[in-house]
Amino acid sequence: MTARLDALAGWFAGRGRVLVALSGGVDSALVAYAAHRSLGSLATAVTADYRALSREELESAEAVCSEIGISRRVLSYDELENEGFARNGPDRCLHCRGELGGRLAAMARRLGGVVVDGTNLDDLGDYRPGISAMRASGVLSPLVETGMTKADVREAARSAGLSVHDRPSNSCLASRIPWGTRVTAERLARIEAGEMIVRRHAGARQVRVRDMGGTARIEVDAGSIPSLRAAMGPISEGLRAVGFGRSEVDGRGYRQGGTNVVAD
Repeated sequence: MTARLDALAGWFAGRGRVLVALSGGVDSALVAYAAHRSLGSLATAVTADYRALSREELESAEAVCSEIGISRRVLSYDELENEGFARNGPDRCLHCRGELGGRLAAMARRLGGVVVDGTNLDDLGDYRPGISAMRASGVLSPLVETGMTKADVREAARSAGLSVHDRPSNSCLASRIPWGTRVTAERLARIEAGEMIVRRHAGARQVRVRDMGGTARIEVDAGSIPSLRAAMGPISEGLRAVGFGRSEVDGRGYRQGGTNVVAD
């Protein structure tokens, strides 16, 4: 892992100013760590604060920056004003990442330098149209270019002492809404509140509350399903309070892309 970290830090050598698109997860955290280690004050983390980003992710990003010591900027905007995103077709991520990539590229032009993100090799094997949108904006992916998988990233982050090394993967709140169902501020808010309720009562680390036409379909990591079922009384009550008509447990557990279907 020392060799991998050295290779990642070496990727930044001679790059000049670098802006790291930092979410609250382990991939971009490791990139930010390596950039700061190599470039010092020439590295800046940039977090997009938009409606589909949970407050937990925003707080994690802030904590990561403090832990690493990297300078930080926040891009605030409302992606619901982007009709391509809000109408929530299979190309939703293309519109979302296209807008983010454009805003990051504009910042890079003002400040000078390049933009990098936390895409790793494993990401390339999934349906992620947002990756191509970021590429079109000139965003580079040092984890891909240095051959790092998700497992490599987690181990390298652990070796570097990053507290998020074992943090469960997350995605934007809009990913809990089936394609074809419009993304609204109200839906995003009840999803975020719903996931907080499930975590509080079930103690699960990996949680998704899928908004299936007003029904909360709850997915947790397989080991947490028994505790979820046991806590469904207060969970169902809490979910009704935030706007879900009913709730159900998905016995298959958490599945990446669980709402990648078109709503009827």
